[in-house]
Amino acid sequence: MSHSNAIDHPESLPEVALIAGPTAGGKSAVALDLAERTGGIIVNADASQVYADLAVITARPPAEEVARAPHRLFGHVDGAEDYSAARWATEARAEIDAARAQGQLAILVGGTGLYLDTLLHGIAPVPDIDPAIRAAVRAMPVSQSHAMLITEDPEAAARLRPTDTNRVSRALEVVRSTGAPLHIWQTRREGGIAGHMPIRAGVVLRPRPELAERAAIRLDAMLAGGAIEEVAALIERDLPADRPVLRALGVPELDALHRGEIDRAEAGARILKATLAYQKRQLTWARGRQAGWTIIAPDERPDLADLSLLG
Repeated sequence: MSHSNAIDHPESLPEVALIAGPTAGGKSAVALDLAERTGGIIVNADASQVYADLAVITARPPAEEVARAPHRLFGHVDGAEDYSAARWATEARAEIDAARAQGQLAILVGGTGLYLDTLLHGIAPVPDIDPAIRAAVRAMPVSQSHAMLITEDPEAAARLRPTDTNRVSRALEVVRSTGAPLHIWQTRREGGIAGHMPIRAGVVLRPRPELAERAAIRLDAMLAGGAIEEVAALIERDLPADRPVLRALGVPELDALHRGEIDRAEAGARILKATLAYQKRQLTWARGRQAGWTIIAPDERPDLADLSLLG
């Protein structure tokens, strides 16, 4: 079957699986088991695991797991690139189409809600932002940007965390450049795969205390296994400060360690705190989908048919 047939006759092709869940929750093991039993291809949906520079601190699948099933979109992006959810969704769609054209199950696995939502529901067709507006907005401290957002786009201001520099700046530059708030553009999303191919979805969930314990154990292993040296090498590249790779979980904290601003114990404590906060946000995202997605216990290894078929 050719790649063009994958687009022309989607109903005749294999389903797509989606395994989501919070970091350190065990979703990769569920996805790997499903891939081995179905001959499927695992497609990364974690925003940090795309970077070639970050294998240890992002818990990228080790070589022994990669040898057990094909893995795509892991470590394929240089940290110098200004990577985005939109670019990932385009690449993921291409991997899905290629897998289905070969008669194989594509298994998306990850916990980055923005990436998954963009793939499923499409991209808002926001026009190019005026460079002068972007430069002015990005030069502001986030506290000032958020204060202005309260007046110019109150819906976004209420929804976004006041400390989320990237998203607050994005919302402000969109409303200033286009004259319409971001949520208006998002109602016009286009290019999503939901409704255009059969998708089976599940969320791997654990109690928060268990997630916290697993995160602490994994962090200790990362710090002992090369994460400090890995991030130091990234920092030595002297990348532009706005590169997304520099915001990956653990990188700012190990950057501070590298600069001598904090010691290793403090760096570990800060990373764990940030990890637990991220888990909380991921759980909030996942719980918003519980009505339509299969909830997978950590020790379960569901068949494809056990996962919810998205409408």
